[in-house]
Amino acid sequence: MTASRLLMVLGGIGLLVLATSFFIVDERQVAIKFQLGKIIDSEYEPGLHFMKPVFINNVRKFDKRILTLDTRPERFLTGEKKNVSVDFFIKWRIQDPATYYTAFAGDERQASLRLLQIIKNGLQLEFENRTITQVVSGERAEMMDSLTVKGNEQVQQFGIEIIDVRIKQIELPEDVRDAVFQRMRAERARVASEHRAKGEESAKGIRAVAERERTVLLAEAQRDAETIRGEGDALATEIYANAYEEDEEFYAFYRSMNAYRDALSSKQDVLVLQPDSEFFKYFNSNIGTK
Repeated sequence: MTASRLLMVLGGIGLLVLATSFFIVDERQVAIKFQLGKIIDSEYEPGLHFMKPVFINNVRKFDKRILTLDTRPERFLTGEKKNVSVDFFIKWRIQDPATYYTAFAGDERQASLRLLQIIKNGLQLEFENRTITQVVSGERAEMMDSLTVKGNEQVQQFGIEIIDVRIKQIELPEDVRDAVFQRMRAERARVASEHRAKGEESAKGIRAVAERERTVLLAEAQRDAETIRGEGDALATEIYANAYEEDEEFYAFYRSMNAYRDALSSKQDVLVLQPDSEFFKYFNSNIGTK
């Protein structure tokens, strides 16, 4: 081998060694440096870093972004001993790269399986202490917060952090669903019946009050009408008396004219009277004399 060729080979080897002596850590990654298989550093900031040649040291990188664990729905037993199918997801990330690698050898799948089992156990405990109604509407947020806190206490030893646990959907098995719907319908019917009974009771009370007020109003109106009618009759009598005193003959004549009009207004009426009776005293004379 000539000297020039030897220099080229040595230069290539030198460039290779130099190239493998640097590595880049992306902002979305965490890195662990190993020396002969032993972890020597795991706290690298994003950027360019130097290390000894690759045959002595090597680097492994992992995603430090928030990861999503979304699996198929799982069945859990509620405090009412009813099965429910729960579809949920977990948000998590690597917090301590060295601890994470030691626990799972850097295998994300193994970490996901362990995390899933912890959350499933936590969900079962939460569901066992609640009814279906509480889980579906009343205490879901409280349950998720409690599950996140308790889950983090268990996964801290694995170098990971649970960001959030959320339930997407809760469904009942078909047989349980029918029973729950029947119970809900019965409960709604009971509440509706109570409302109708209260409404009917209130209606009876309102009708009784209205009837009593109606009776009082009618009695007062009748009393006032009788009073007014009496006052009117008294006034009319007084007017008649005064008119009679003013002109007795005219008053007698006026009363006779009214009597003729009332008595002779119908052609079918028949009067059996003597022609010279008192009734006809103004019939043939305007002064009432025979």
